[in-house]
Amino acid sequence: MDLQKQPSPSSSPRPGAPAATAAPAAELRASDAERDRFADILREAMAEGRLTADEHAERIDGVYRAKTVGELEPLVRDLPGAHQGPADPAAAPGTAPSRPSAGAIPAEPDDTIVAVFSAATRKGRWRAGRRIHAYAVFGSVEIDLSEALFEYQQIVIKAFSVFGSVDIRVPENVSLRGSGGGVLGNFEVRTLDSGEPQAPVVFVDGWAILGSVEARPKYGKFVADIVDKVARKVEKIQRKYG
Repeated sequence: MDLQKQPSPSSSPRPGAPAATAAPAAELRASDAERDRFADILREAMAEGRLTADEHAERIDGVYRAKTVGELEPLVRDLPGAHQGPADPAAAPGTAPSRPSAGAIPAEPDDTIVAVFSAATRKGRWRAGRRIHAYAVFGSVEIDLSEALFEYQQIVIKAFSVFGSVDIRVPENVSLRGSGGGVLGNFEVRTLDSGEPQAPVVFVDGWAILGSVEARPKYGKFVADIVDKVARKVEKIQRKYG
């Protein structure tokens, strides 16, 4: 005898029970990553001359005071970067991230370079730490990573120039990212994509006040051990499945 299938008690809502609804996106609590993304939009806008220094300072303060996504959105609504949306890592495999991985970079610098009415240089064969701070006040700082030993895949350089200059050079087979601004000065980071997952990523941020901060690749210079790492990885895979 065929019996009519009765619905499971769990498949139908309890009479009188309110239906579960998701909170609107604007009411969601803002994460640190979202605050950083909005701060990046504001920095770029000021570097392009879309915001004054006072407007930028006021909005940045609002970003880090915001508790929900809805409080963040009005701060960038009139800026082009707000309508581009966050980058989709799956859309561009092999592309370096725009910010360091959480917990990858220590809060304190491994190396501090200061030039006050003077010049300071890091170049040649030297070990690059995970965080480097550079300060040029009526002076010049040169950071040349073209022959450096990269013991870490992610490196942050915080560069501050006041009536001075900070020049950063990297090998052409690393990835280079920048986020900063200039106040009557020039902050310029030439974005570079290695395309190799094993390649180091150098993140440069900071400020140029009546001075300059510039980061770009030094063509003809390469991190040699990237090729060795890839070769060892391929050899390991071949031994495993060969």
